[in-house]
Amino acid sequence: MQELLFGERVSDIDNKLVVIVGPTAIGKTAVGIELAAIIGGEIISADSMQVYRGMNIGTEKPSLEERGDIPHHLIDVVEPSEPFSVAVYQKMARETIREVQERGAFPILVGGTGLYVRAVIDRLEFPEGDGTSEVRRQLIQRAEREGAQALHDELARLDREAANAIHPENVRRVIRALEVVELTGEPFSKFRRKWRVRESVYQLRMFGLAMDRSKLYAMIDSRVYKQLDKGLLDEVKALINAGYEDFLTASQALGYKEFITYLKSESTLDEAVENLKRRTRHYAKRQLTWFRADPRVTWIDVGERPAIDIAKEMAGTLKAESFIS
Repeated sequence: MQELLFGERVSDIDNKLVVIVGPTAIGKTAVGIELAAIIGGEIISADSMQVYRGMNIGTEKPSLEERGDIPHHLIDVVEPSEPFSVAVYQKMARETIREVQERGAFPILVGGTGLYVRAVIDRLEFPEGDGTSEVRRQLIQRAEREGAQALHDELARLDREAANAIHPENVRRVIRALEVVELTGEPFSKFRRKWRVRESVYQLRMFGLAMDRSKLYAMIDSRVYKQLDKGLLDEVKALINAGYEDFLTASQALGYKEFITYLKSESTLDEAVENLKRRTRHYAKRQLTWFRADPRVTWIDVGERPAIDIAKEMAGTLKAESFIS
């Protein structure tokens, strides 16, 4: 049994949930692992891409060595070609949290996919469609054939409010919105309005990691080169050879679409790298906007501090608030 910094292993956590959010590349994973070691926790991933097997380097999945003896959940649960939706994730995540609680451990939700986080923590209901509909299949094919902007333009005609809220490059969300319109006859924005009410189903404590924007962007740029050194190009080739190219393109998965264009000689390597850095910076900005809108998040400026120091600060806050004993 791991030695805990504060007290004994938790035996009654009273439906408590700790959440760590923030932009990509800021170090959420490392902090989550350190916090879990301190308070006796298990990690539940809230990353919409880490659920897919074979997508390791591009999604920055923690290695088995990095995870140590800390259990991690909802990583590598489906093949890239398998249907998966936020509604499915919600069900799996809540079941996992309950199982962690029943083991007397602290569930720690860690990730940067805003909708996945909210789907777990709040009373959100999702409209019809489980990712297997014929409508979804046809929309994915259209995205590949016509491009992301064409689908976003159609969404703007059918549901201007939803189109204004979803970035044109977020093809998965655009497809989902169009699917809802087709299957329910109702605008996707109608369901989104209900999501404005933040009503948690857990006793919740949320932390957000932040840093100077220029430093964050520098970290993003550096990470791209590290991913290439780790073998990202070989990973992309393997996924293409396994037949997942259509999924990777339609999903707009960061780090995959860009290098598919390079491998198909549709761009140079330098262009692919610059496109990935640019898209990742934009994604980080959208993540910050999403999480900054949630008043329940306590923000921590990570600066250049090591993950263990940040985790100890979180644990100290939890103890001071009697969230942990």
